[in-house]
Amino acid sequence: MLNSLEVIATVVVGLMVGVEFAVAFVLGPILNALPEDSAQLGHAHGGRMLGAVMPVWYITSLVLVAVWAVAGRHHDGSGLVVTAGALLLLSVVMSILLLVPINNRNKTWTPENRPADWKQQLNRWNRWHYVRVAEIITAFALLAVARA
Repeated sequence: MLNSLEVIATVVVGLMVGVEFAVAFVLGPILNALPEDSAQLGHAHGGRMLGAVMPVWYITSLVLVAVWAVAGRHHDGSGLVVTAGALLLLSVVMSILLLVPINNRNKTWTPENRPADWKQQLNRWNRWHYVRVAEIITAFALLAVARA
């Protein structure tokens, strides 16, 4: 049973990492290369779409890793799992405090109502997102090593 939990948690976290990595290093640059109105509309749509899915994914990942940490507390690699869980918790807290407020504003913007500093706000979101991606990549790597 623990083995199945480890695999499921690692896959769920790994897929989340892949999506967030793609947002940071593929989708963001693509959107930023579009003409201004298209770029801003694309960011707003992405914020609405991923803003609905990612919170569930982050919480599910955190719960799976927490259950793994408790169920496997007497097994090798348990410290790595706990550390991965702490990083995932940090990414959730960081998201709620720093990224979600910007995303909640961004997803309502149109070319007609966006604030003058919309690019600066998206740049701030991107900077925090890079930190979050580094955290969850590290968490994923720790889970992979804990499984080995």
